Amino acid sequence: MSTPEPILQVAEYLKLANQVLKLNIDGYTFAIEGEISDYKIKDGKWIMFTLKDENDSASRVGCFATTFKVSGVFEDGMRVRVWGPPAITKWSNFQIDVQKMEPVGDGTLKRAYELLKKKLTEEGIFEISRKRSLPRFPARIGLITSRDAAAYGDFIRILNNRWSGVEVLFSHVHVQGREAVPEILAAFRLFNNLPEKDRPEVLVLTRGGGSLEDLAAFNDEQVVRAVFGSKIPVICGVGHERDESLCDYVADVRASTPSNAAERVVPNRQEVIYEVETMIHRIDNRLQDALGDRQLLVERATHFIFSAADRQRENLARITQQLFDRVDNWLPSFFEQLSSATRFLTSVDPKKVLARGYSIVTCRGTVVKDASTLVSGAEIKVKLSQGELEAEVLRINGLGRQKLI
Repeated sequence: MSTPEPILQVAEYLKLANQVLKLNIDGYTFAIEGEISDYKIKDGKWIMFTLKDENDSASRVGCFATTFKVSGVFEDGMRVRVWGPPAITKWSNFQIDVQKMEPVGDGTLKRAYELLKKKLTEEGIFEISRKRSLPRFPARIGLITSRDAAAYGDFIRILNNRWSGVEVLFSHVHVQGREAVPEILAAFRLFNNLPEKDRPEVLVLTRGGGSLEDLAAFNDEQVVRAVFGSKIPVICGVGHERDESLCDYVADVRASTPSNAAERVVPNRQEVIYEVETMIHRIDNRLQDALGDRQLLVERATHFIFSAADRQRENLARITQQLFDRVDNWLPSFFEQLSSATRFLTSVDPKKVLARGYSIVTCRGTVVKDASTLVSGAEIKVKLSQGELEAEVLRINGLGRQKLI
């Protein structure tokens, strides 16, 4: 008796088919190249398009992706490379679940570059006003590049020649290929998530020159946004002088080459020494000028003071002479007046009068000028030229009598 065939529901069959695909393909990485057609973005997050073989127009495969996994700007006609496992949808459509996609070929790369540049320009990511200045004397620098690239050696050599002693925190990354974008993004996260005291003062993103495909990581939208969102100022030096990348436009400072990045990030020791010497010379000249001005001011002030003192001395001498002259003219007259006054006072001196035989009579301390002011028996004092005496009034000769008060 034969074993009955299993009967599957449609959904079960599709699930089994996907399991078989996964079982046989899991562990293998495929990159499929083709030309985009019917490119659409639904609801701002679902990406759907067809990838067709350029040499066999009948060979096509559907592709499904999300804007969370695929960055950049694409359009019909672009030649791209996609990575992702195959799957059969419930509508029985065979498709690729795209995990990563990148443009291929110079024409496509250039067009993708232009479309992304236009998109980011409209967002204001390249605005000059948002760019930050770099510290002039950074003590710690974060360097993002490949240790195997010539850019690394050039940068370190010129950095040490110009300004030694700078601490360099180095993050090795691939600068092209599939690993480049995720490693560069990880490096930016690493540096920006460091504690502020350990964080570099400036980040340097650099690599040597190459084709547009070689520089693809530096035109990747995620990398551009990582540079834009960095808490730390970024200097970007990618390629040769003629090369340009979107990271150059978004960086705070653009360097033309890795060597130029080293020149832009630290000053030249000799130039700083010359600048300091020039500044010292300029300050010394200003000090000398200031001292000269002060000395001139002091000399003028001293001259003014001495001149004023001389004038005062001359005035004092003149006034003194005038005083002496006036005294010489006034003294004889003064002495004459004094002599006259002396003679007058001498003539009226009571003592002189008493010497001529006169006396002064007082009663109770009052000079007696009128005999009628006394009464008989009153005690009086008589002052003579030589001595005094006390007496009593015996009789009063006069026209009237008044009691002495």
